[in-house]
Amino acid sequence: MKAMIFAAGLGTRLKPITDTLPKAMVPLCGKPLIEHVSRRLMTFGIDEVVINVHHFADTIERWVAEKDWICTDPSCKGPGMLLVQVSDERKLLLETGGAVLHARKYLEGCGHFLIHNVDIMSNADLNWLEAQVAEDALATLMVSDRPTKRFLLFEPGTMRLVGWHNTDTGDYSLIDNALKIEDCLAYGFSGIHIMSDKVFDLMDEYVAERGLAVDPEAGVRFPVMSFYLWAARRMPINGVVAQNLNFLDVGKLDTLKQAEEMINQLALN
Repeated sequence: MKAMIFAAGLGTRLKPITDTLPKAMVPLCGKPLIEHVSRRLMTFGIDEVVINVHHFADTIERWVAEKDWICTDPSCKGPGMLLVQVSDERKLLLETGGAVLHARKYLEGCGHFLIHNVDIMSNADLNWLEAQVAEDALATLMVSDRPTKRFLLFEPGTMRLVGWHNTDTGDYSLIDNALKIEDCLAYGFSGIHIMSDKVFDLMDEYVAERGLAVDPEAGVRFPVMSFYLWAARRMPINGVVAQNLNFLDVGKLDTLKQAEEMINQLALN
């Protein structure tokens, strides 16, 4: 299975570090976030990765070029190596949905592919997640029962995505007006999900229906969760609950120390 690492973000929550570095290159235990995530993906047999770049894109590209365990040419890929293809978003930061669509040429035709945020550290079993993918599912989202202010909402019994709820602001969205928040199952999203490559045609339809502005070279901006809620009316988008998930969002300054402790605990260093 191929994977895509979301690494193009501005990292505003990690300022002032990200005033001079992309979020993906923020060091933890002497190695950048992108290296920890890439190495972990490799432990689950993933040997082809797409990385999107925008903020200080050159820094990430230099890191890719310097690593002797990474290759950028499929013909040069050997055992134990990771093939990395860079999806360039220098002209326009495309958000998560637009990023996937922009990387279409690298991902279409592979059946399913994993999405992993660069600022997520966890003990997630990605092989287990892959085994949960239903044949008819457009996407499979790893979720957990954890404290958060932003929940995804699922239909009891089927675990199909039906909405989201921000308990801090009270804002919510449901795909069916007949649904009620209190009747749904609420879980925190892990930032790890598997997509079917059927998403690309549906994304084209979504962009056209919403009338989103498309730059022929740069692409089109939209968040993946907005697309998921639109697409959930058409195809199943399923949640799977990871038990005993040790999860940390490393996109904030106050979690960097915790992240180093987790890396040592999980022997990721």
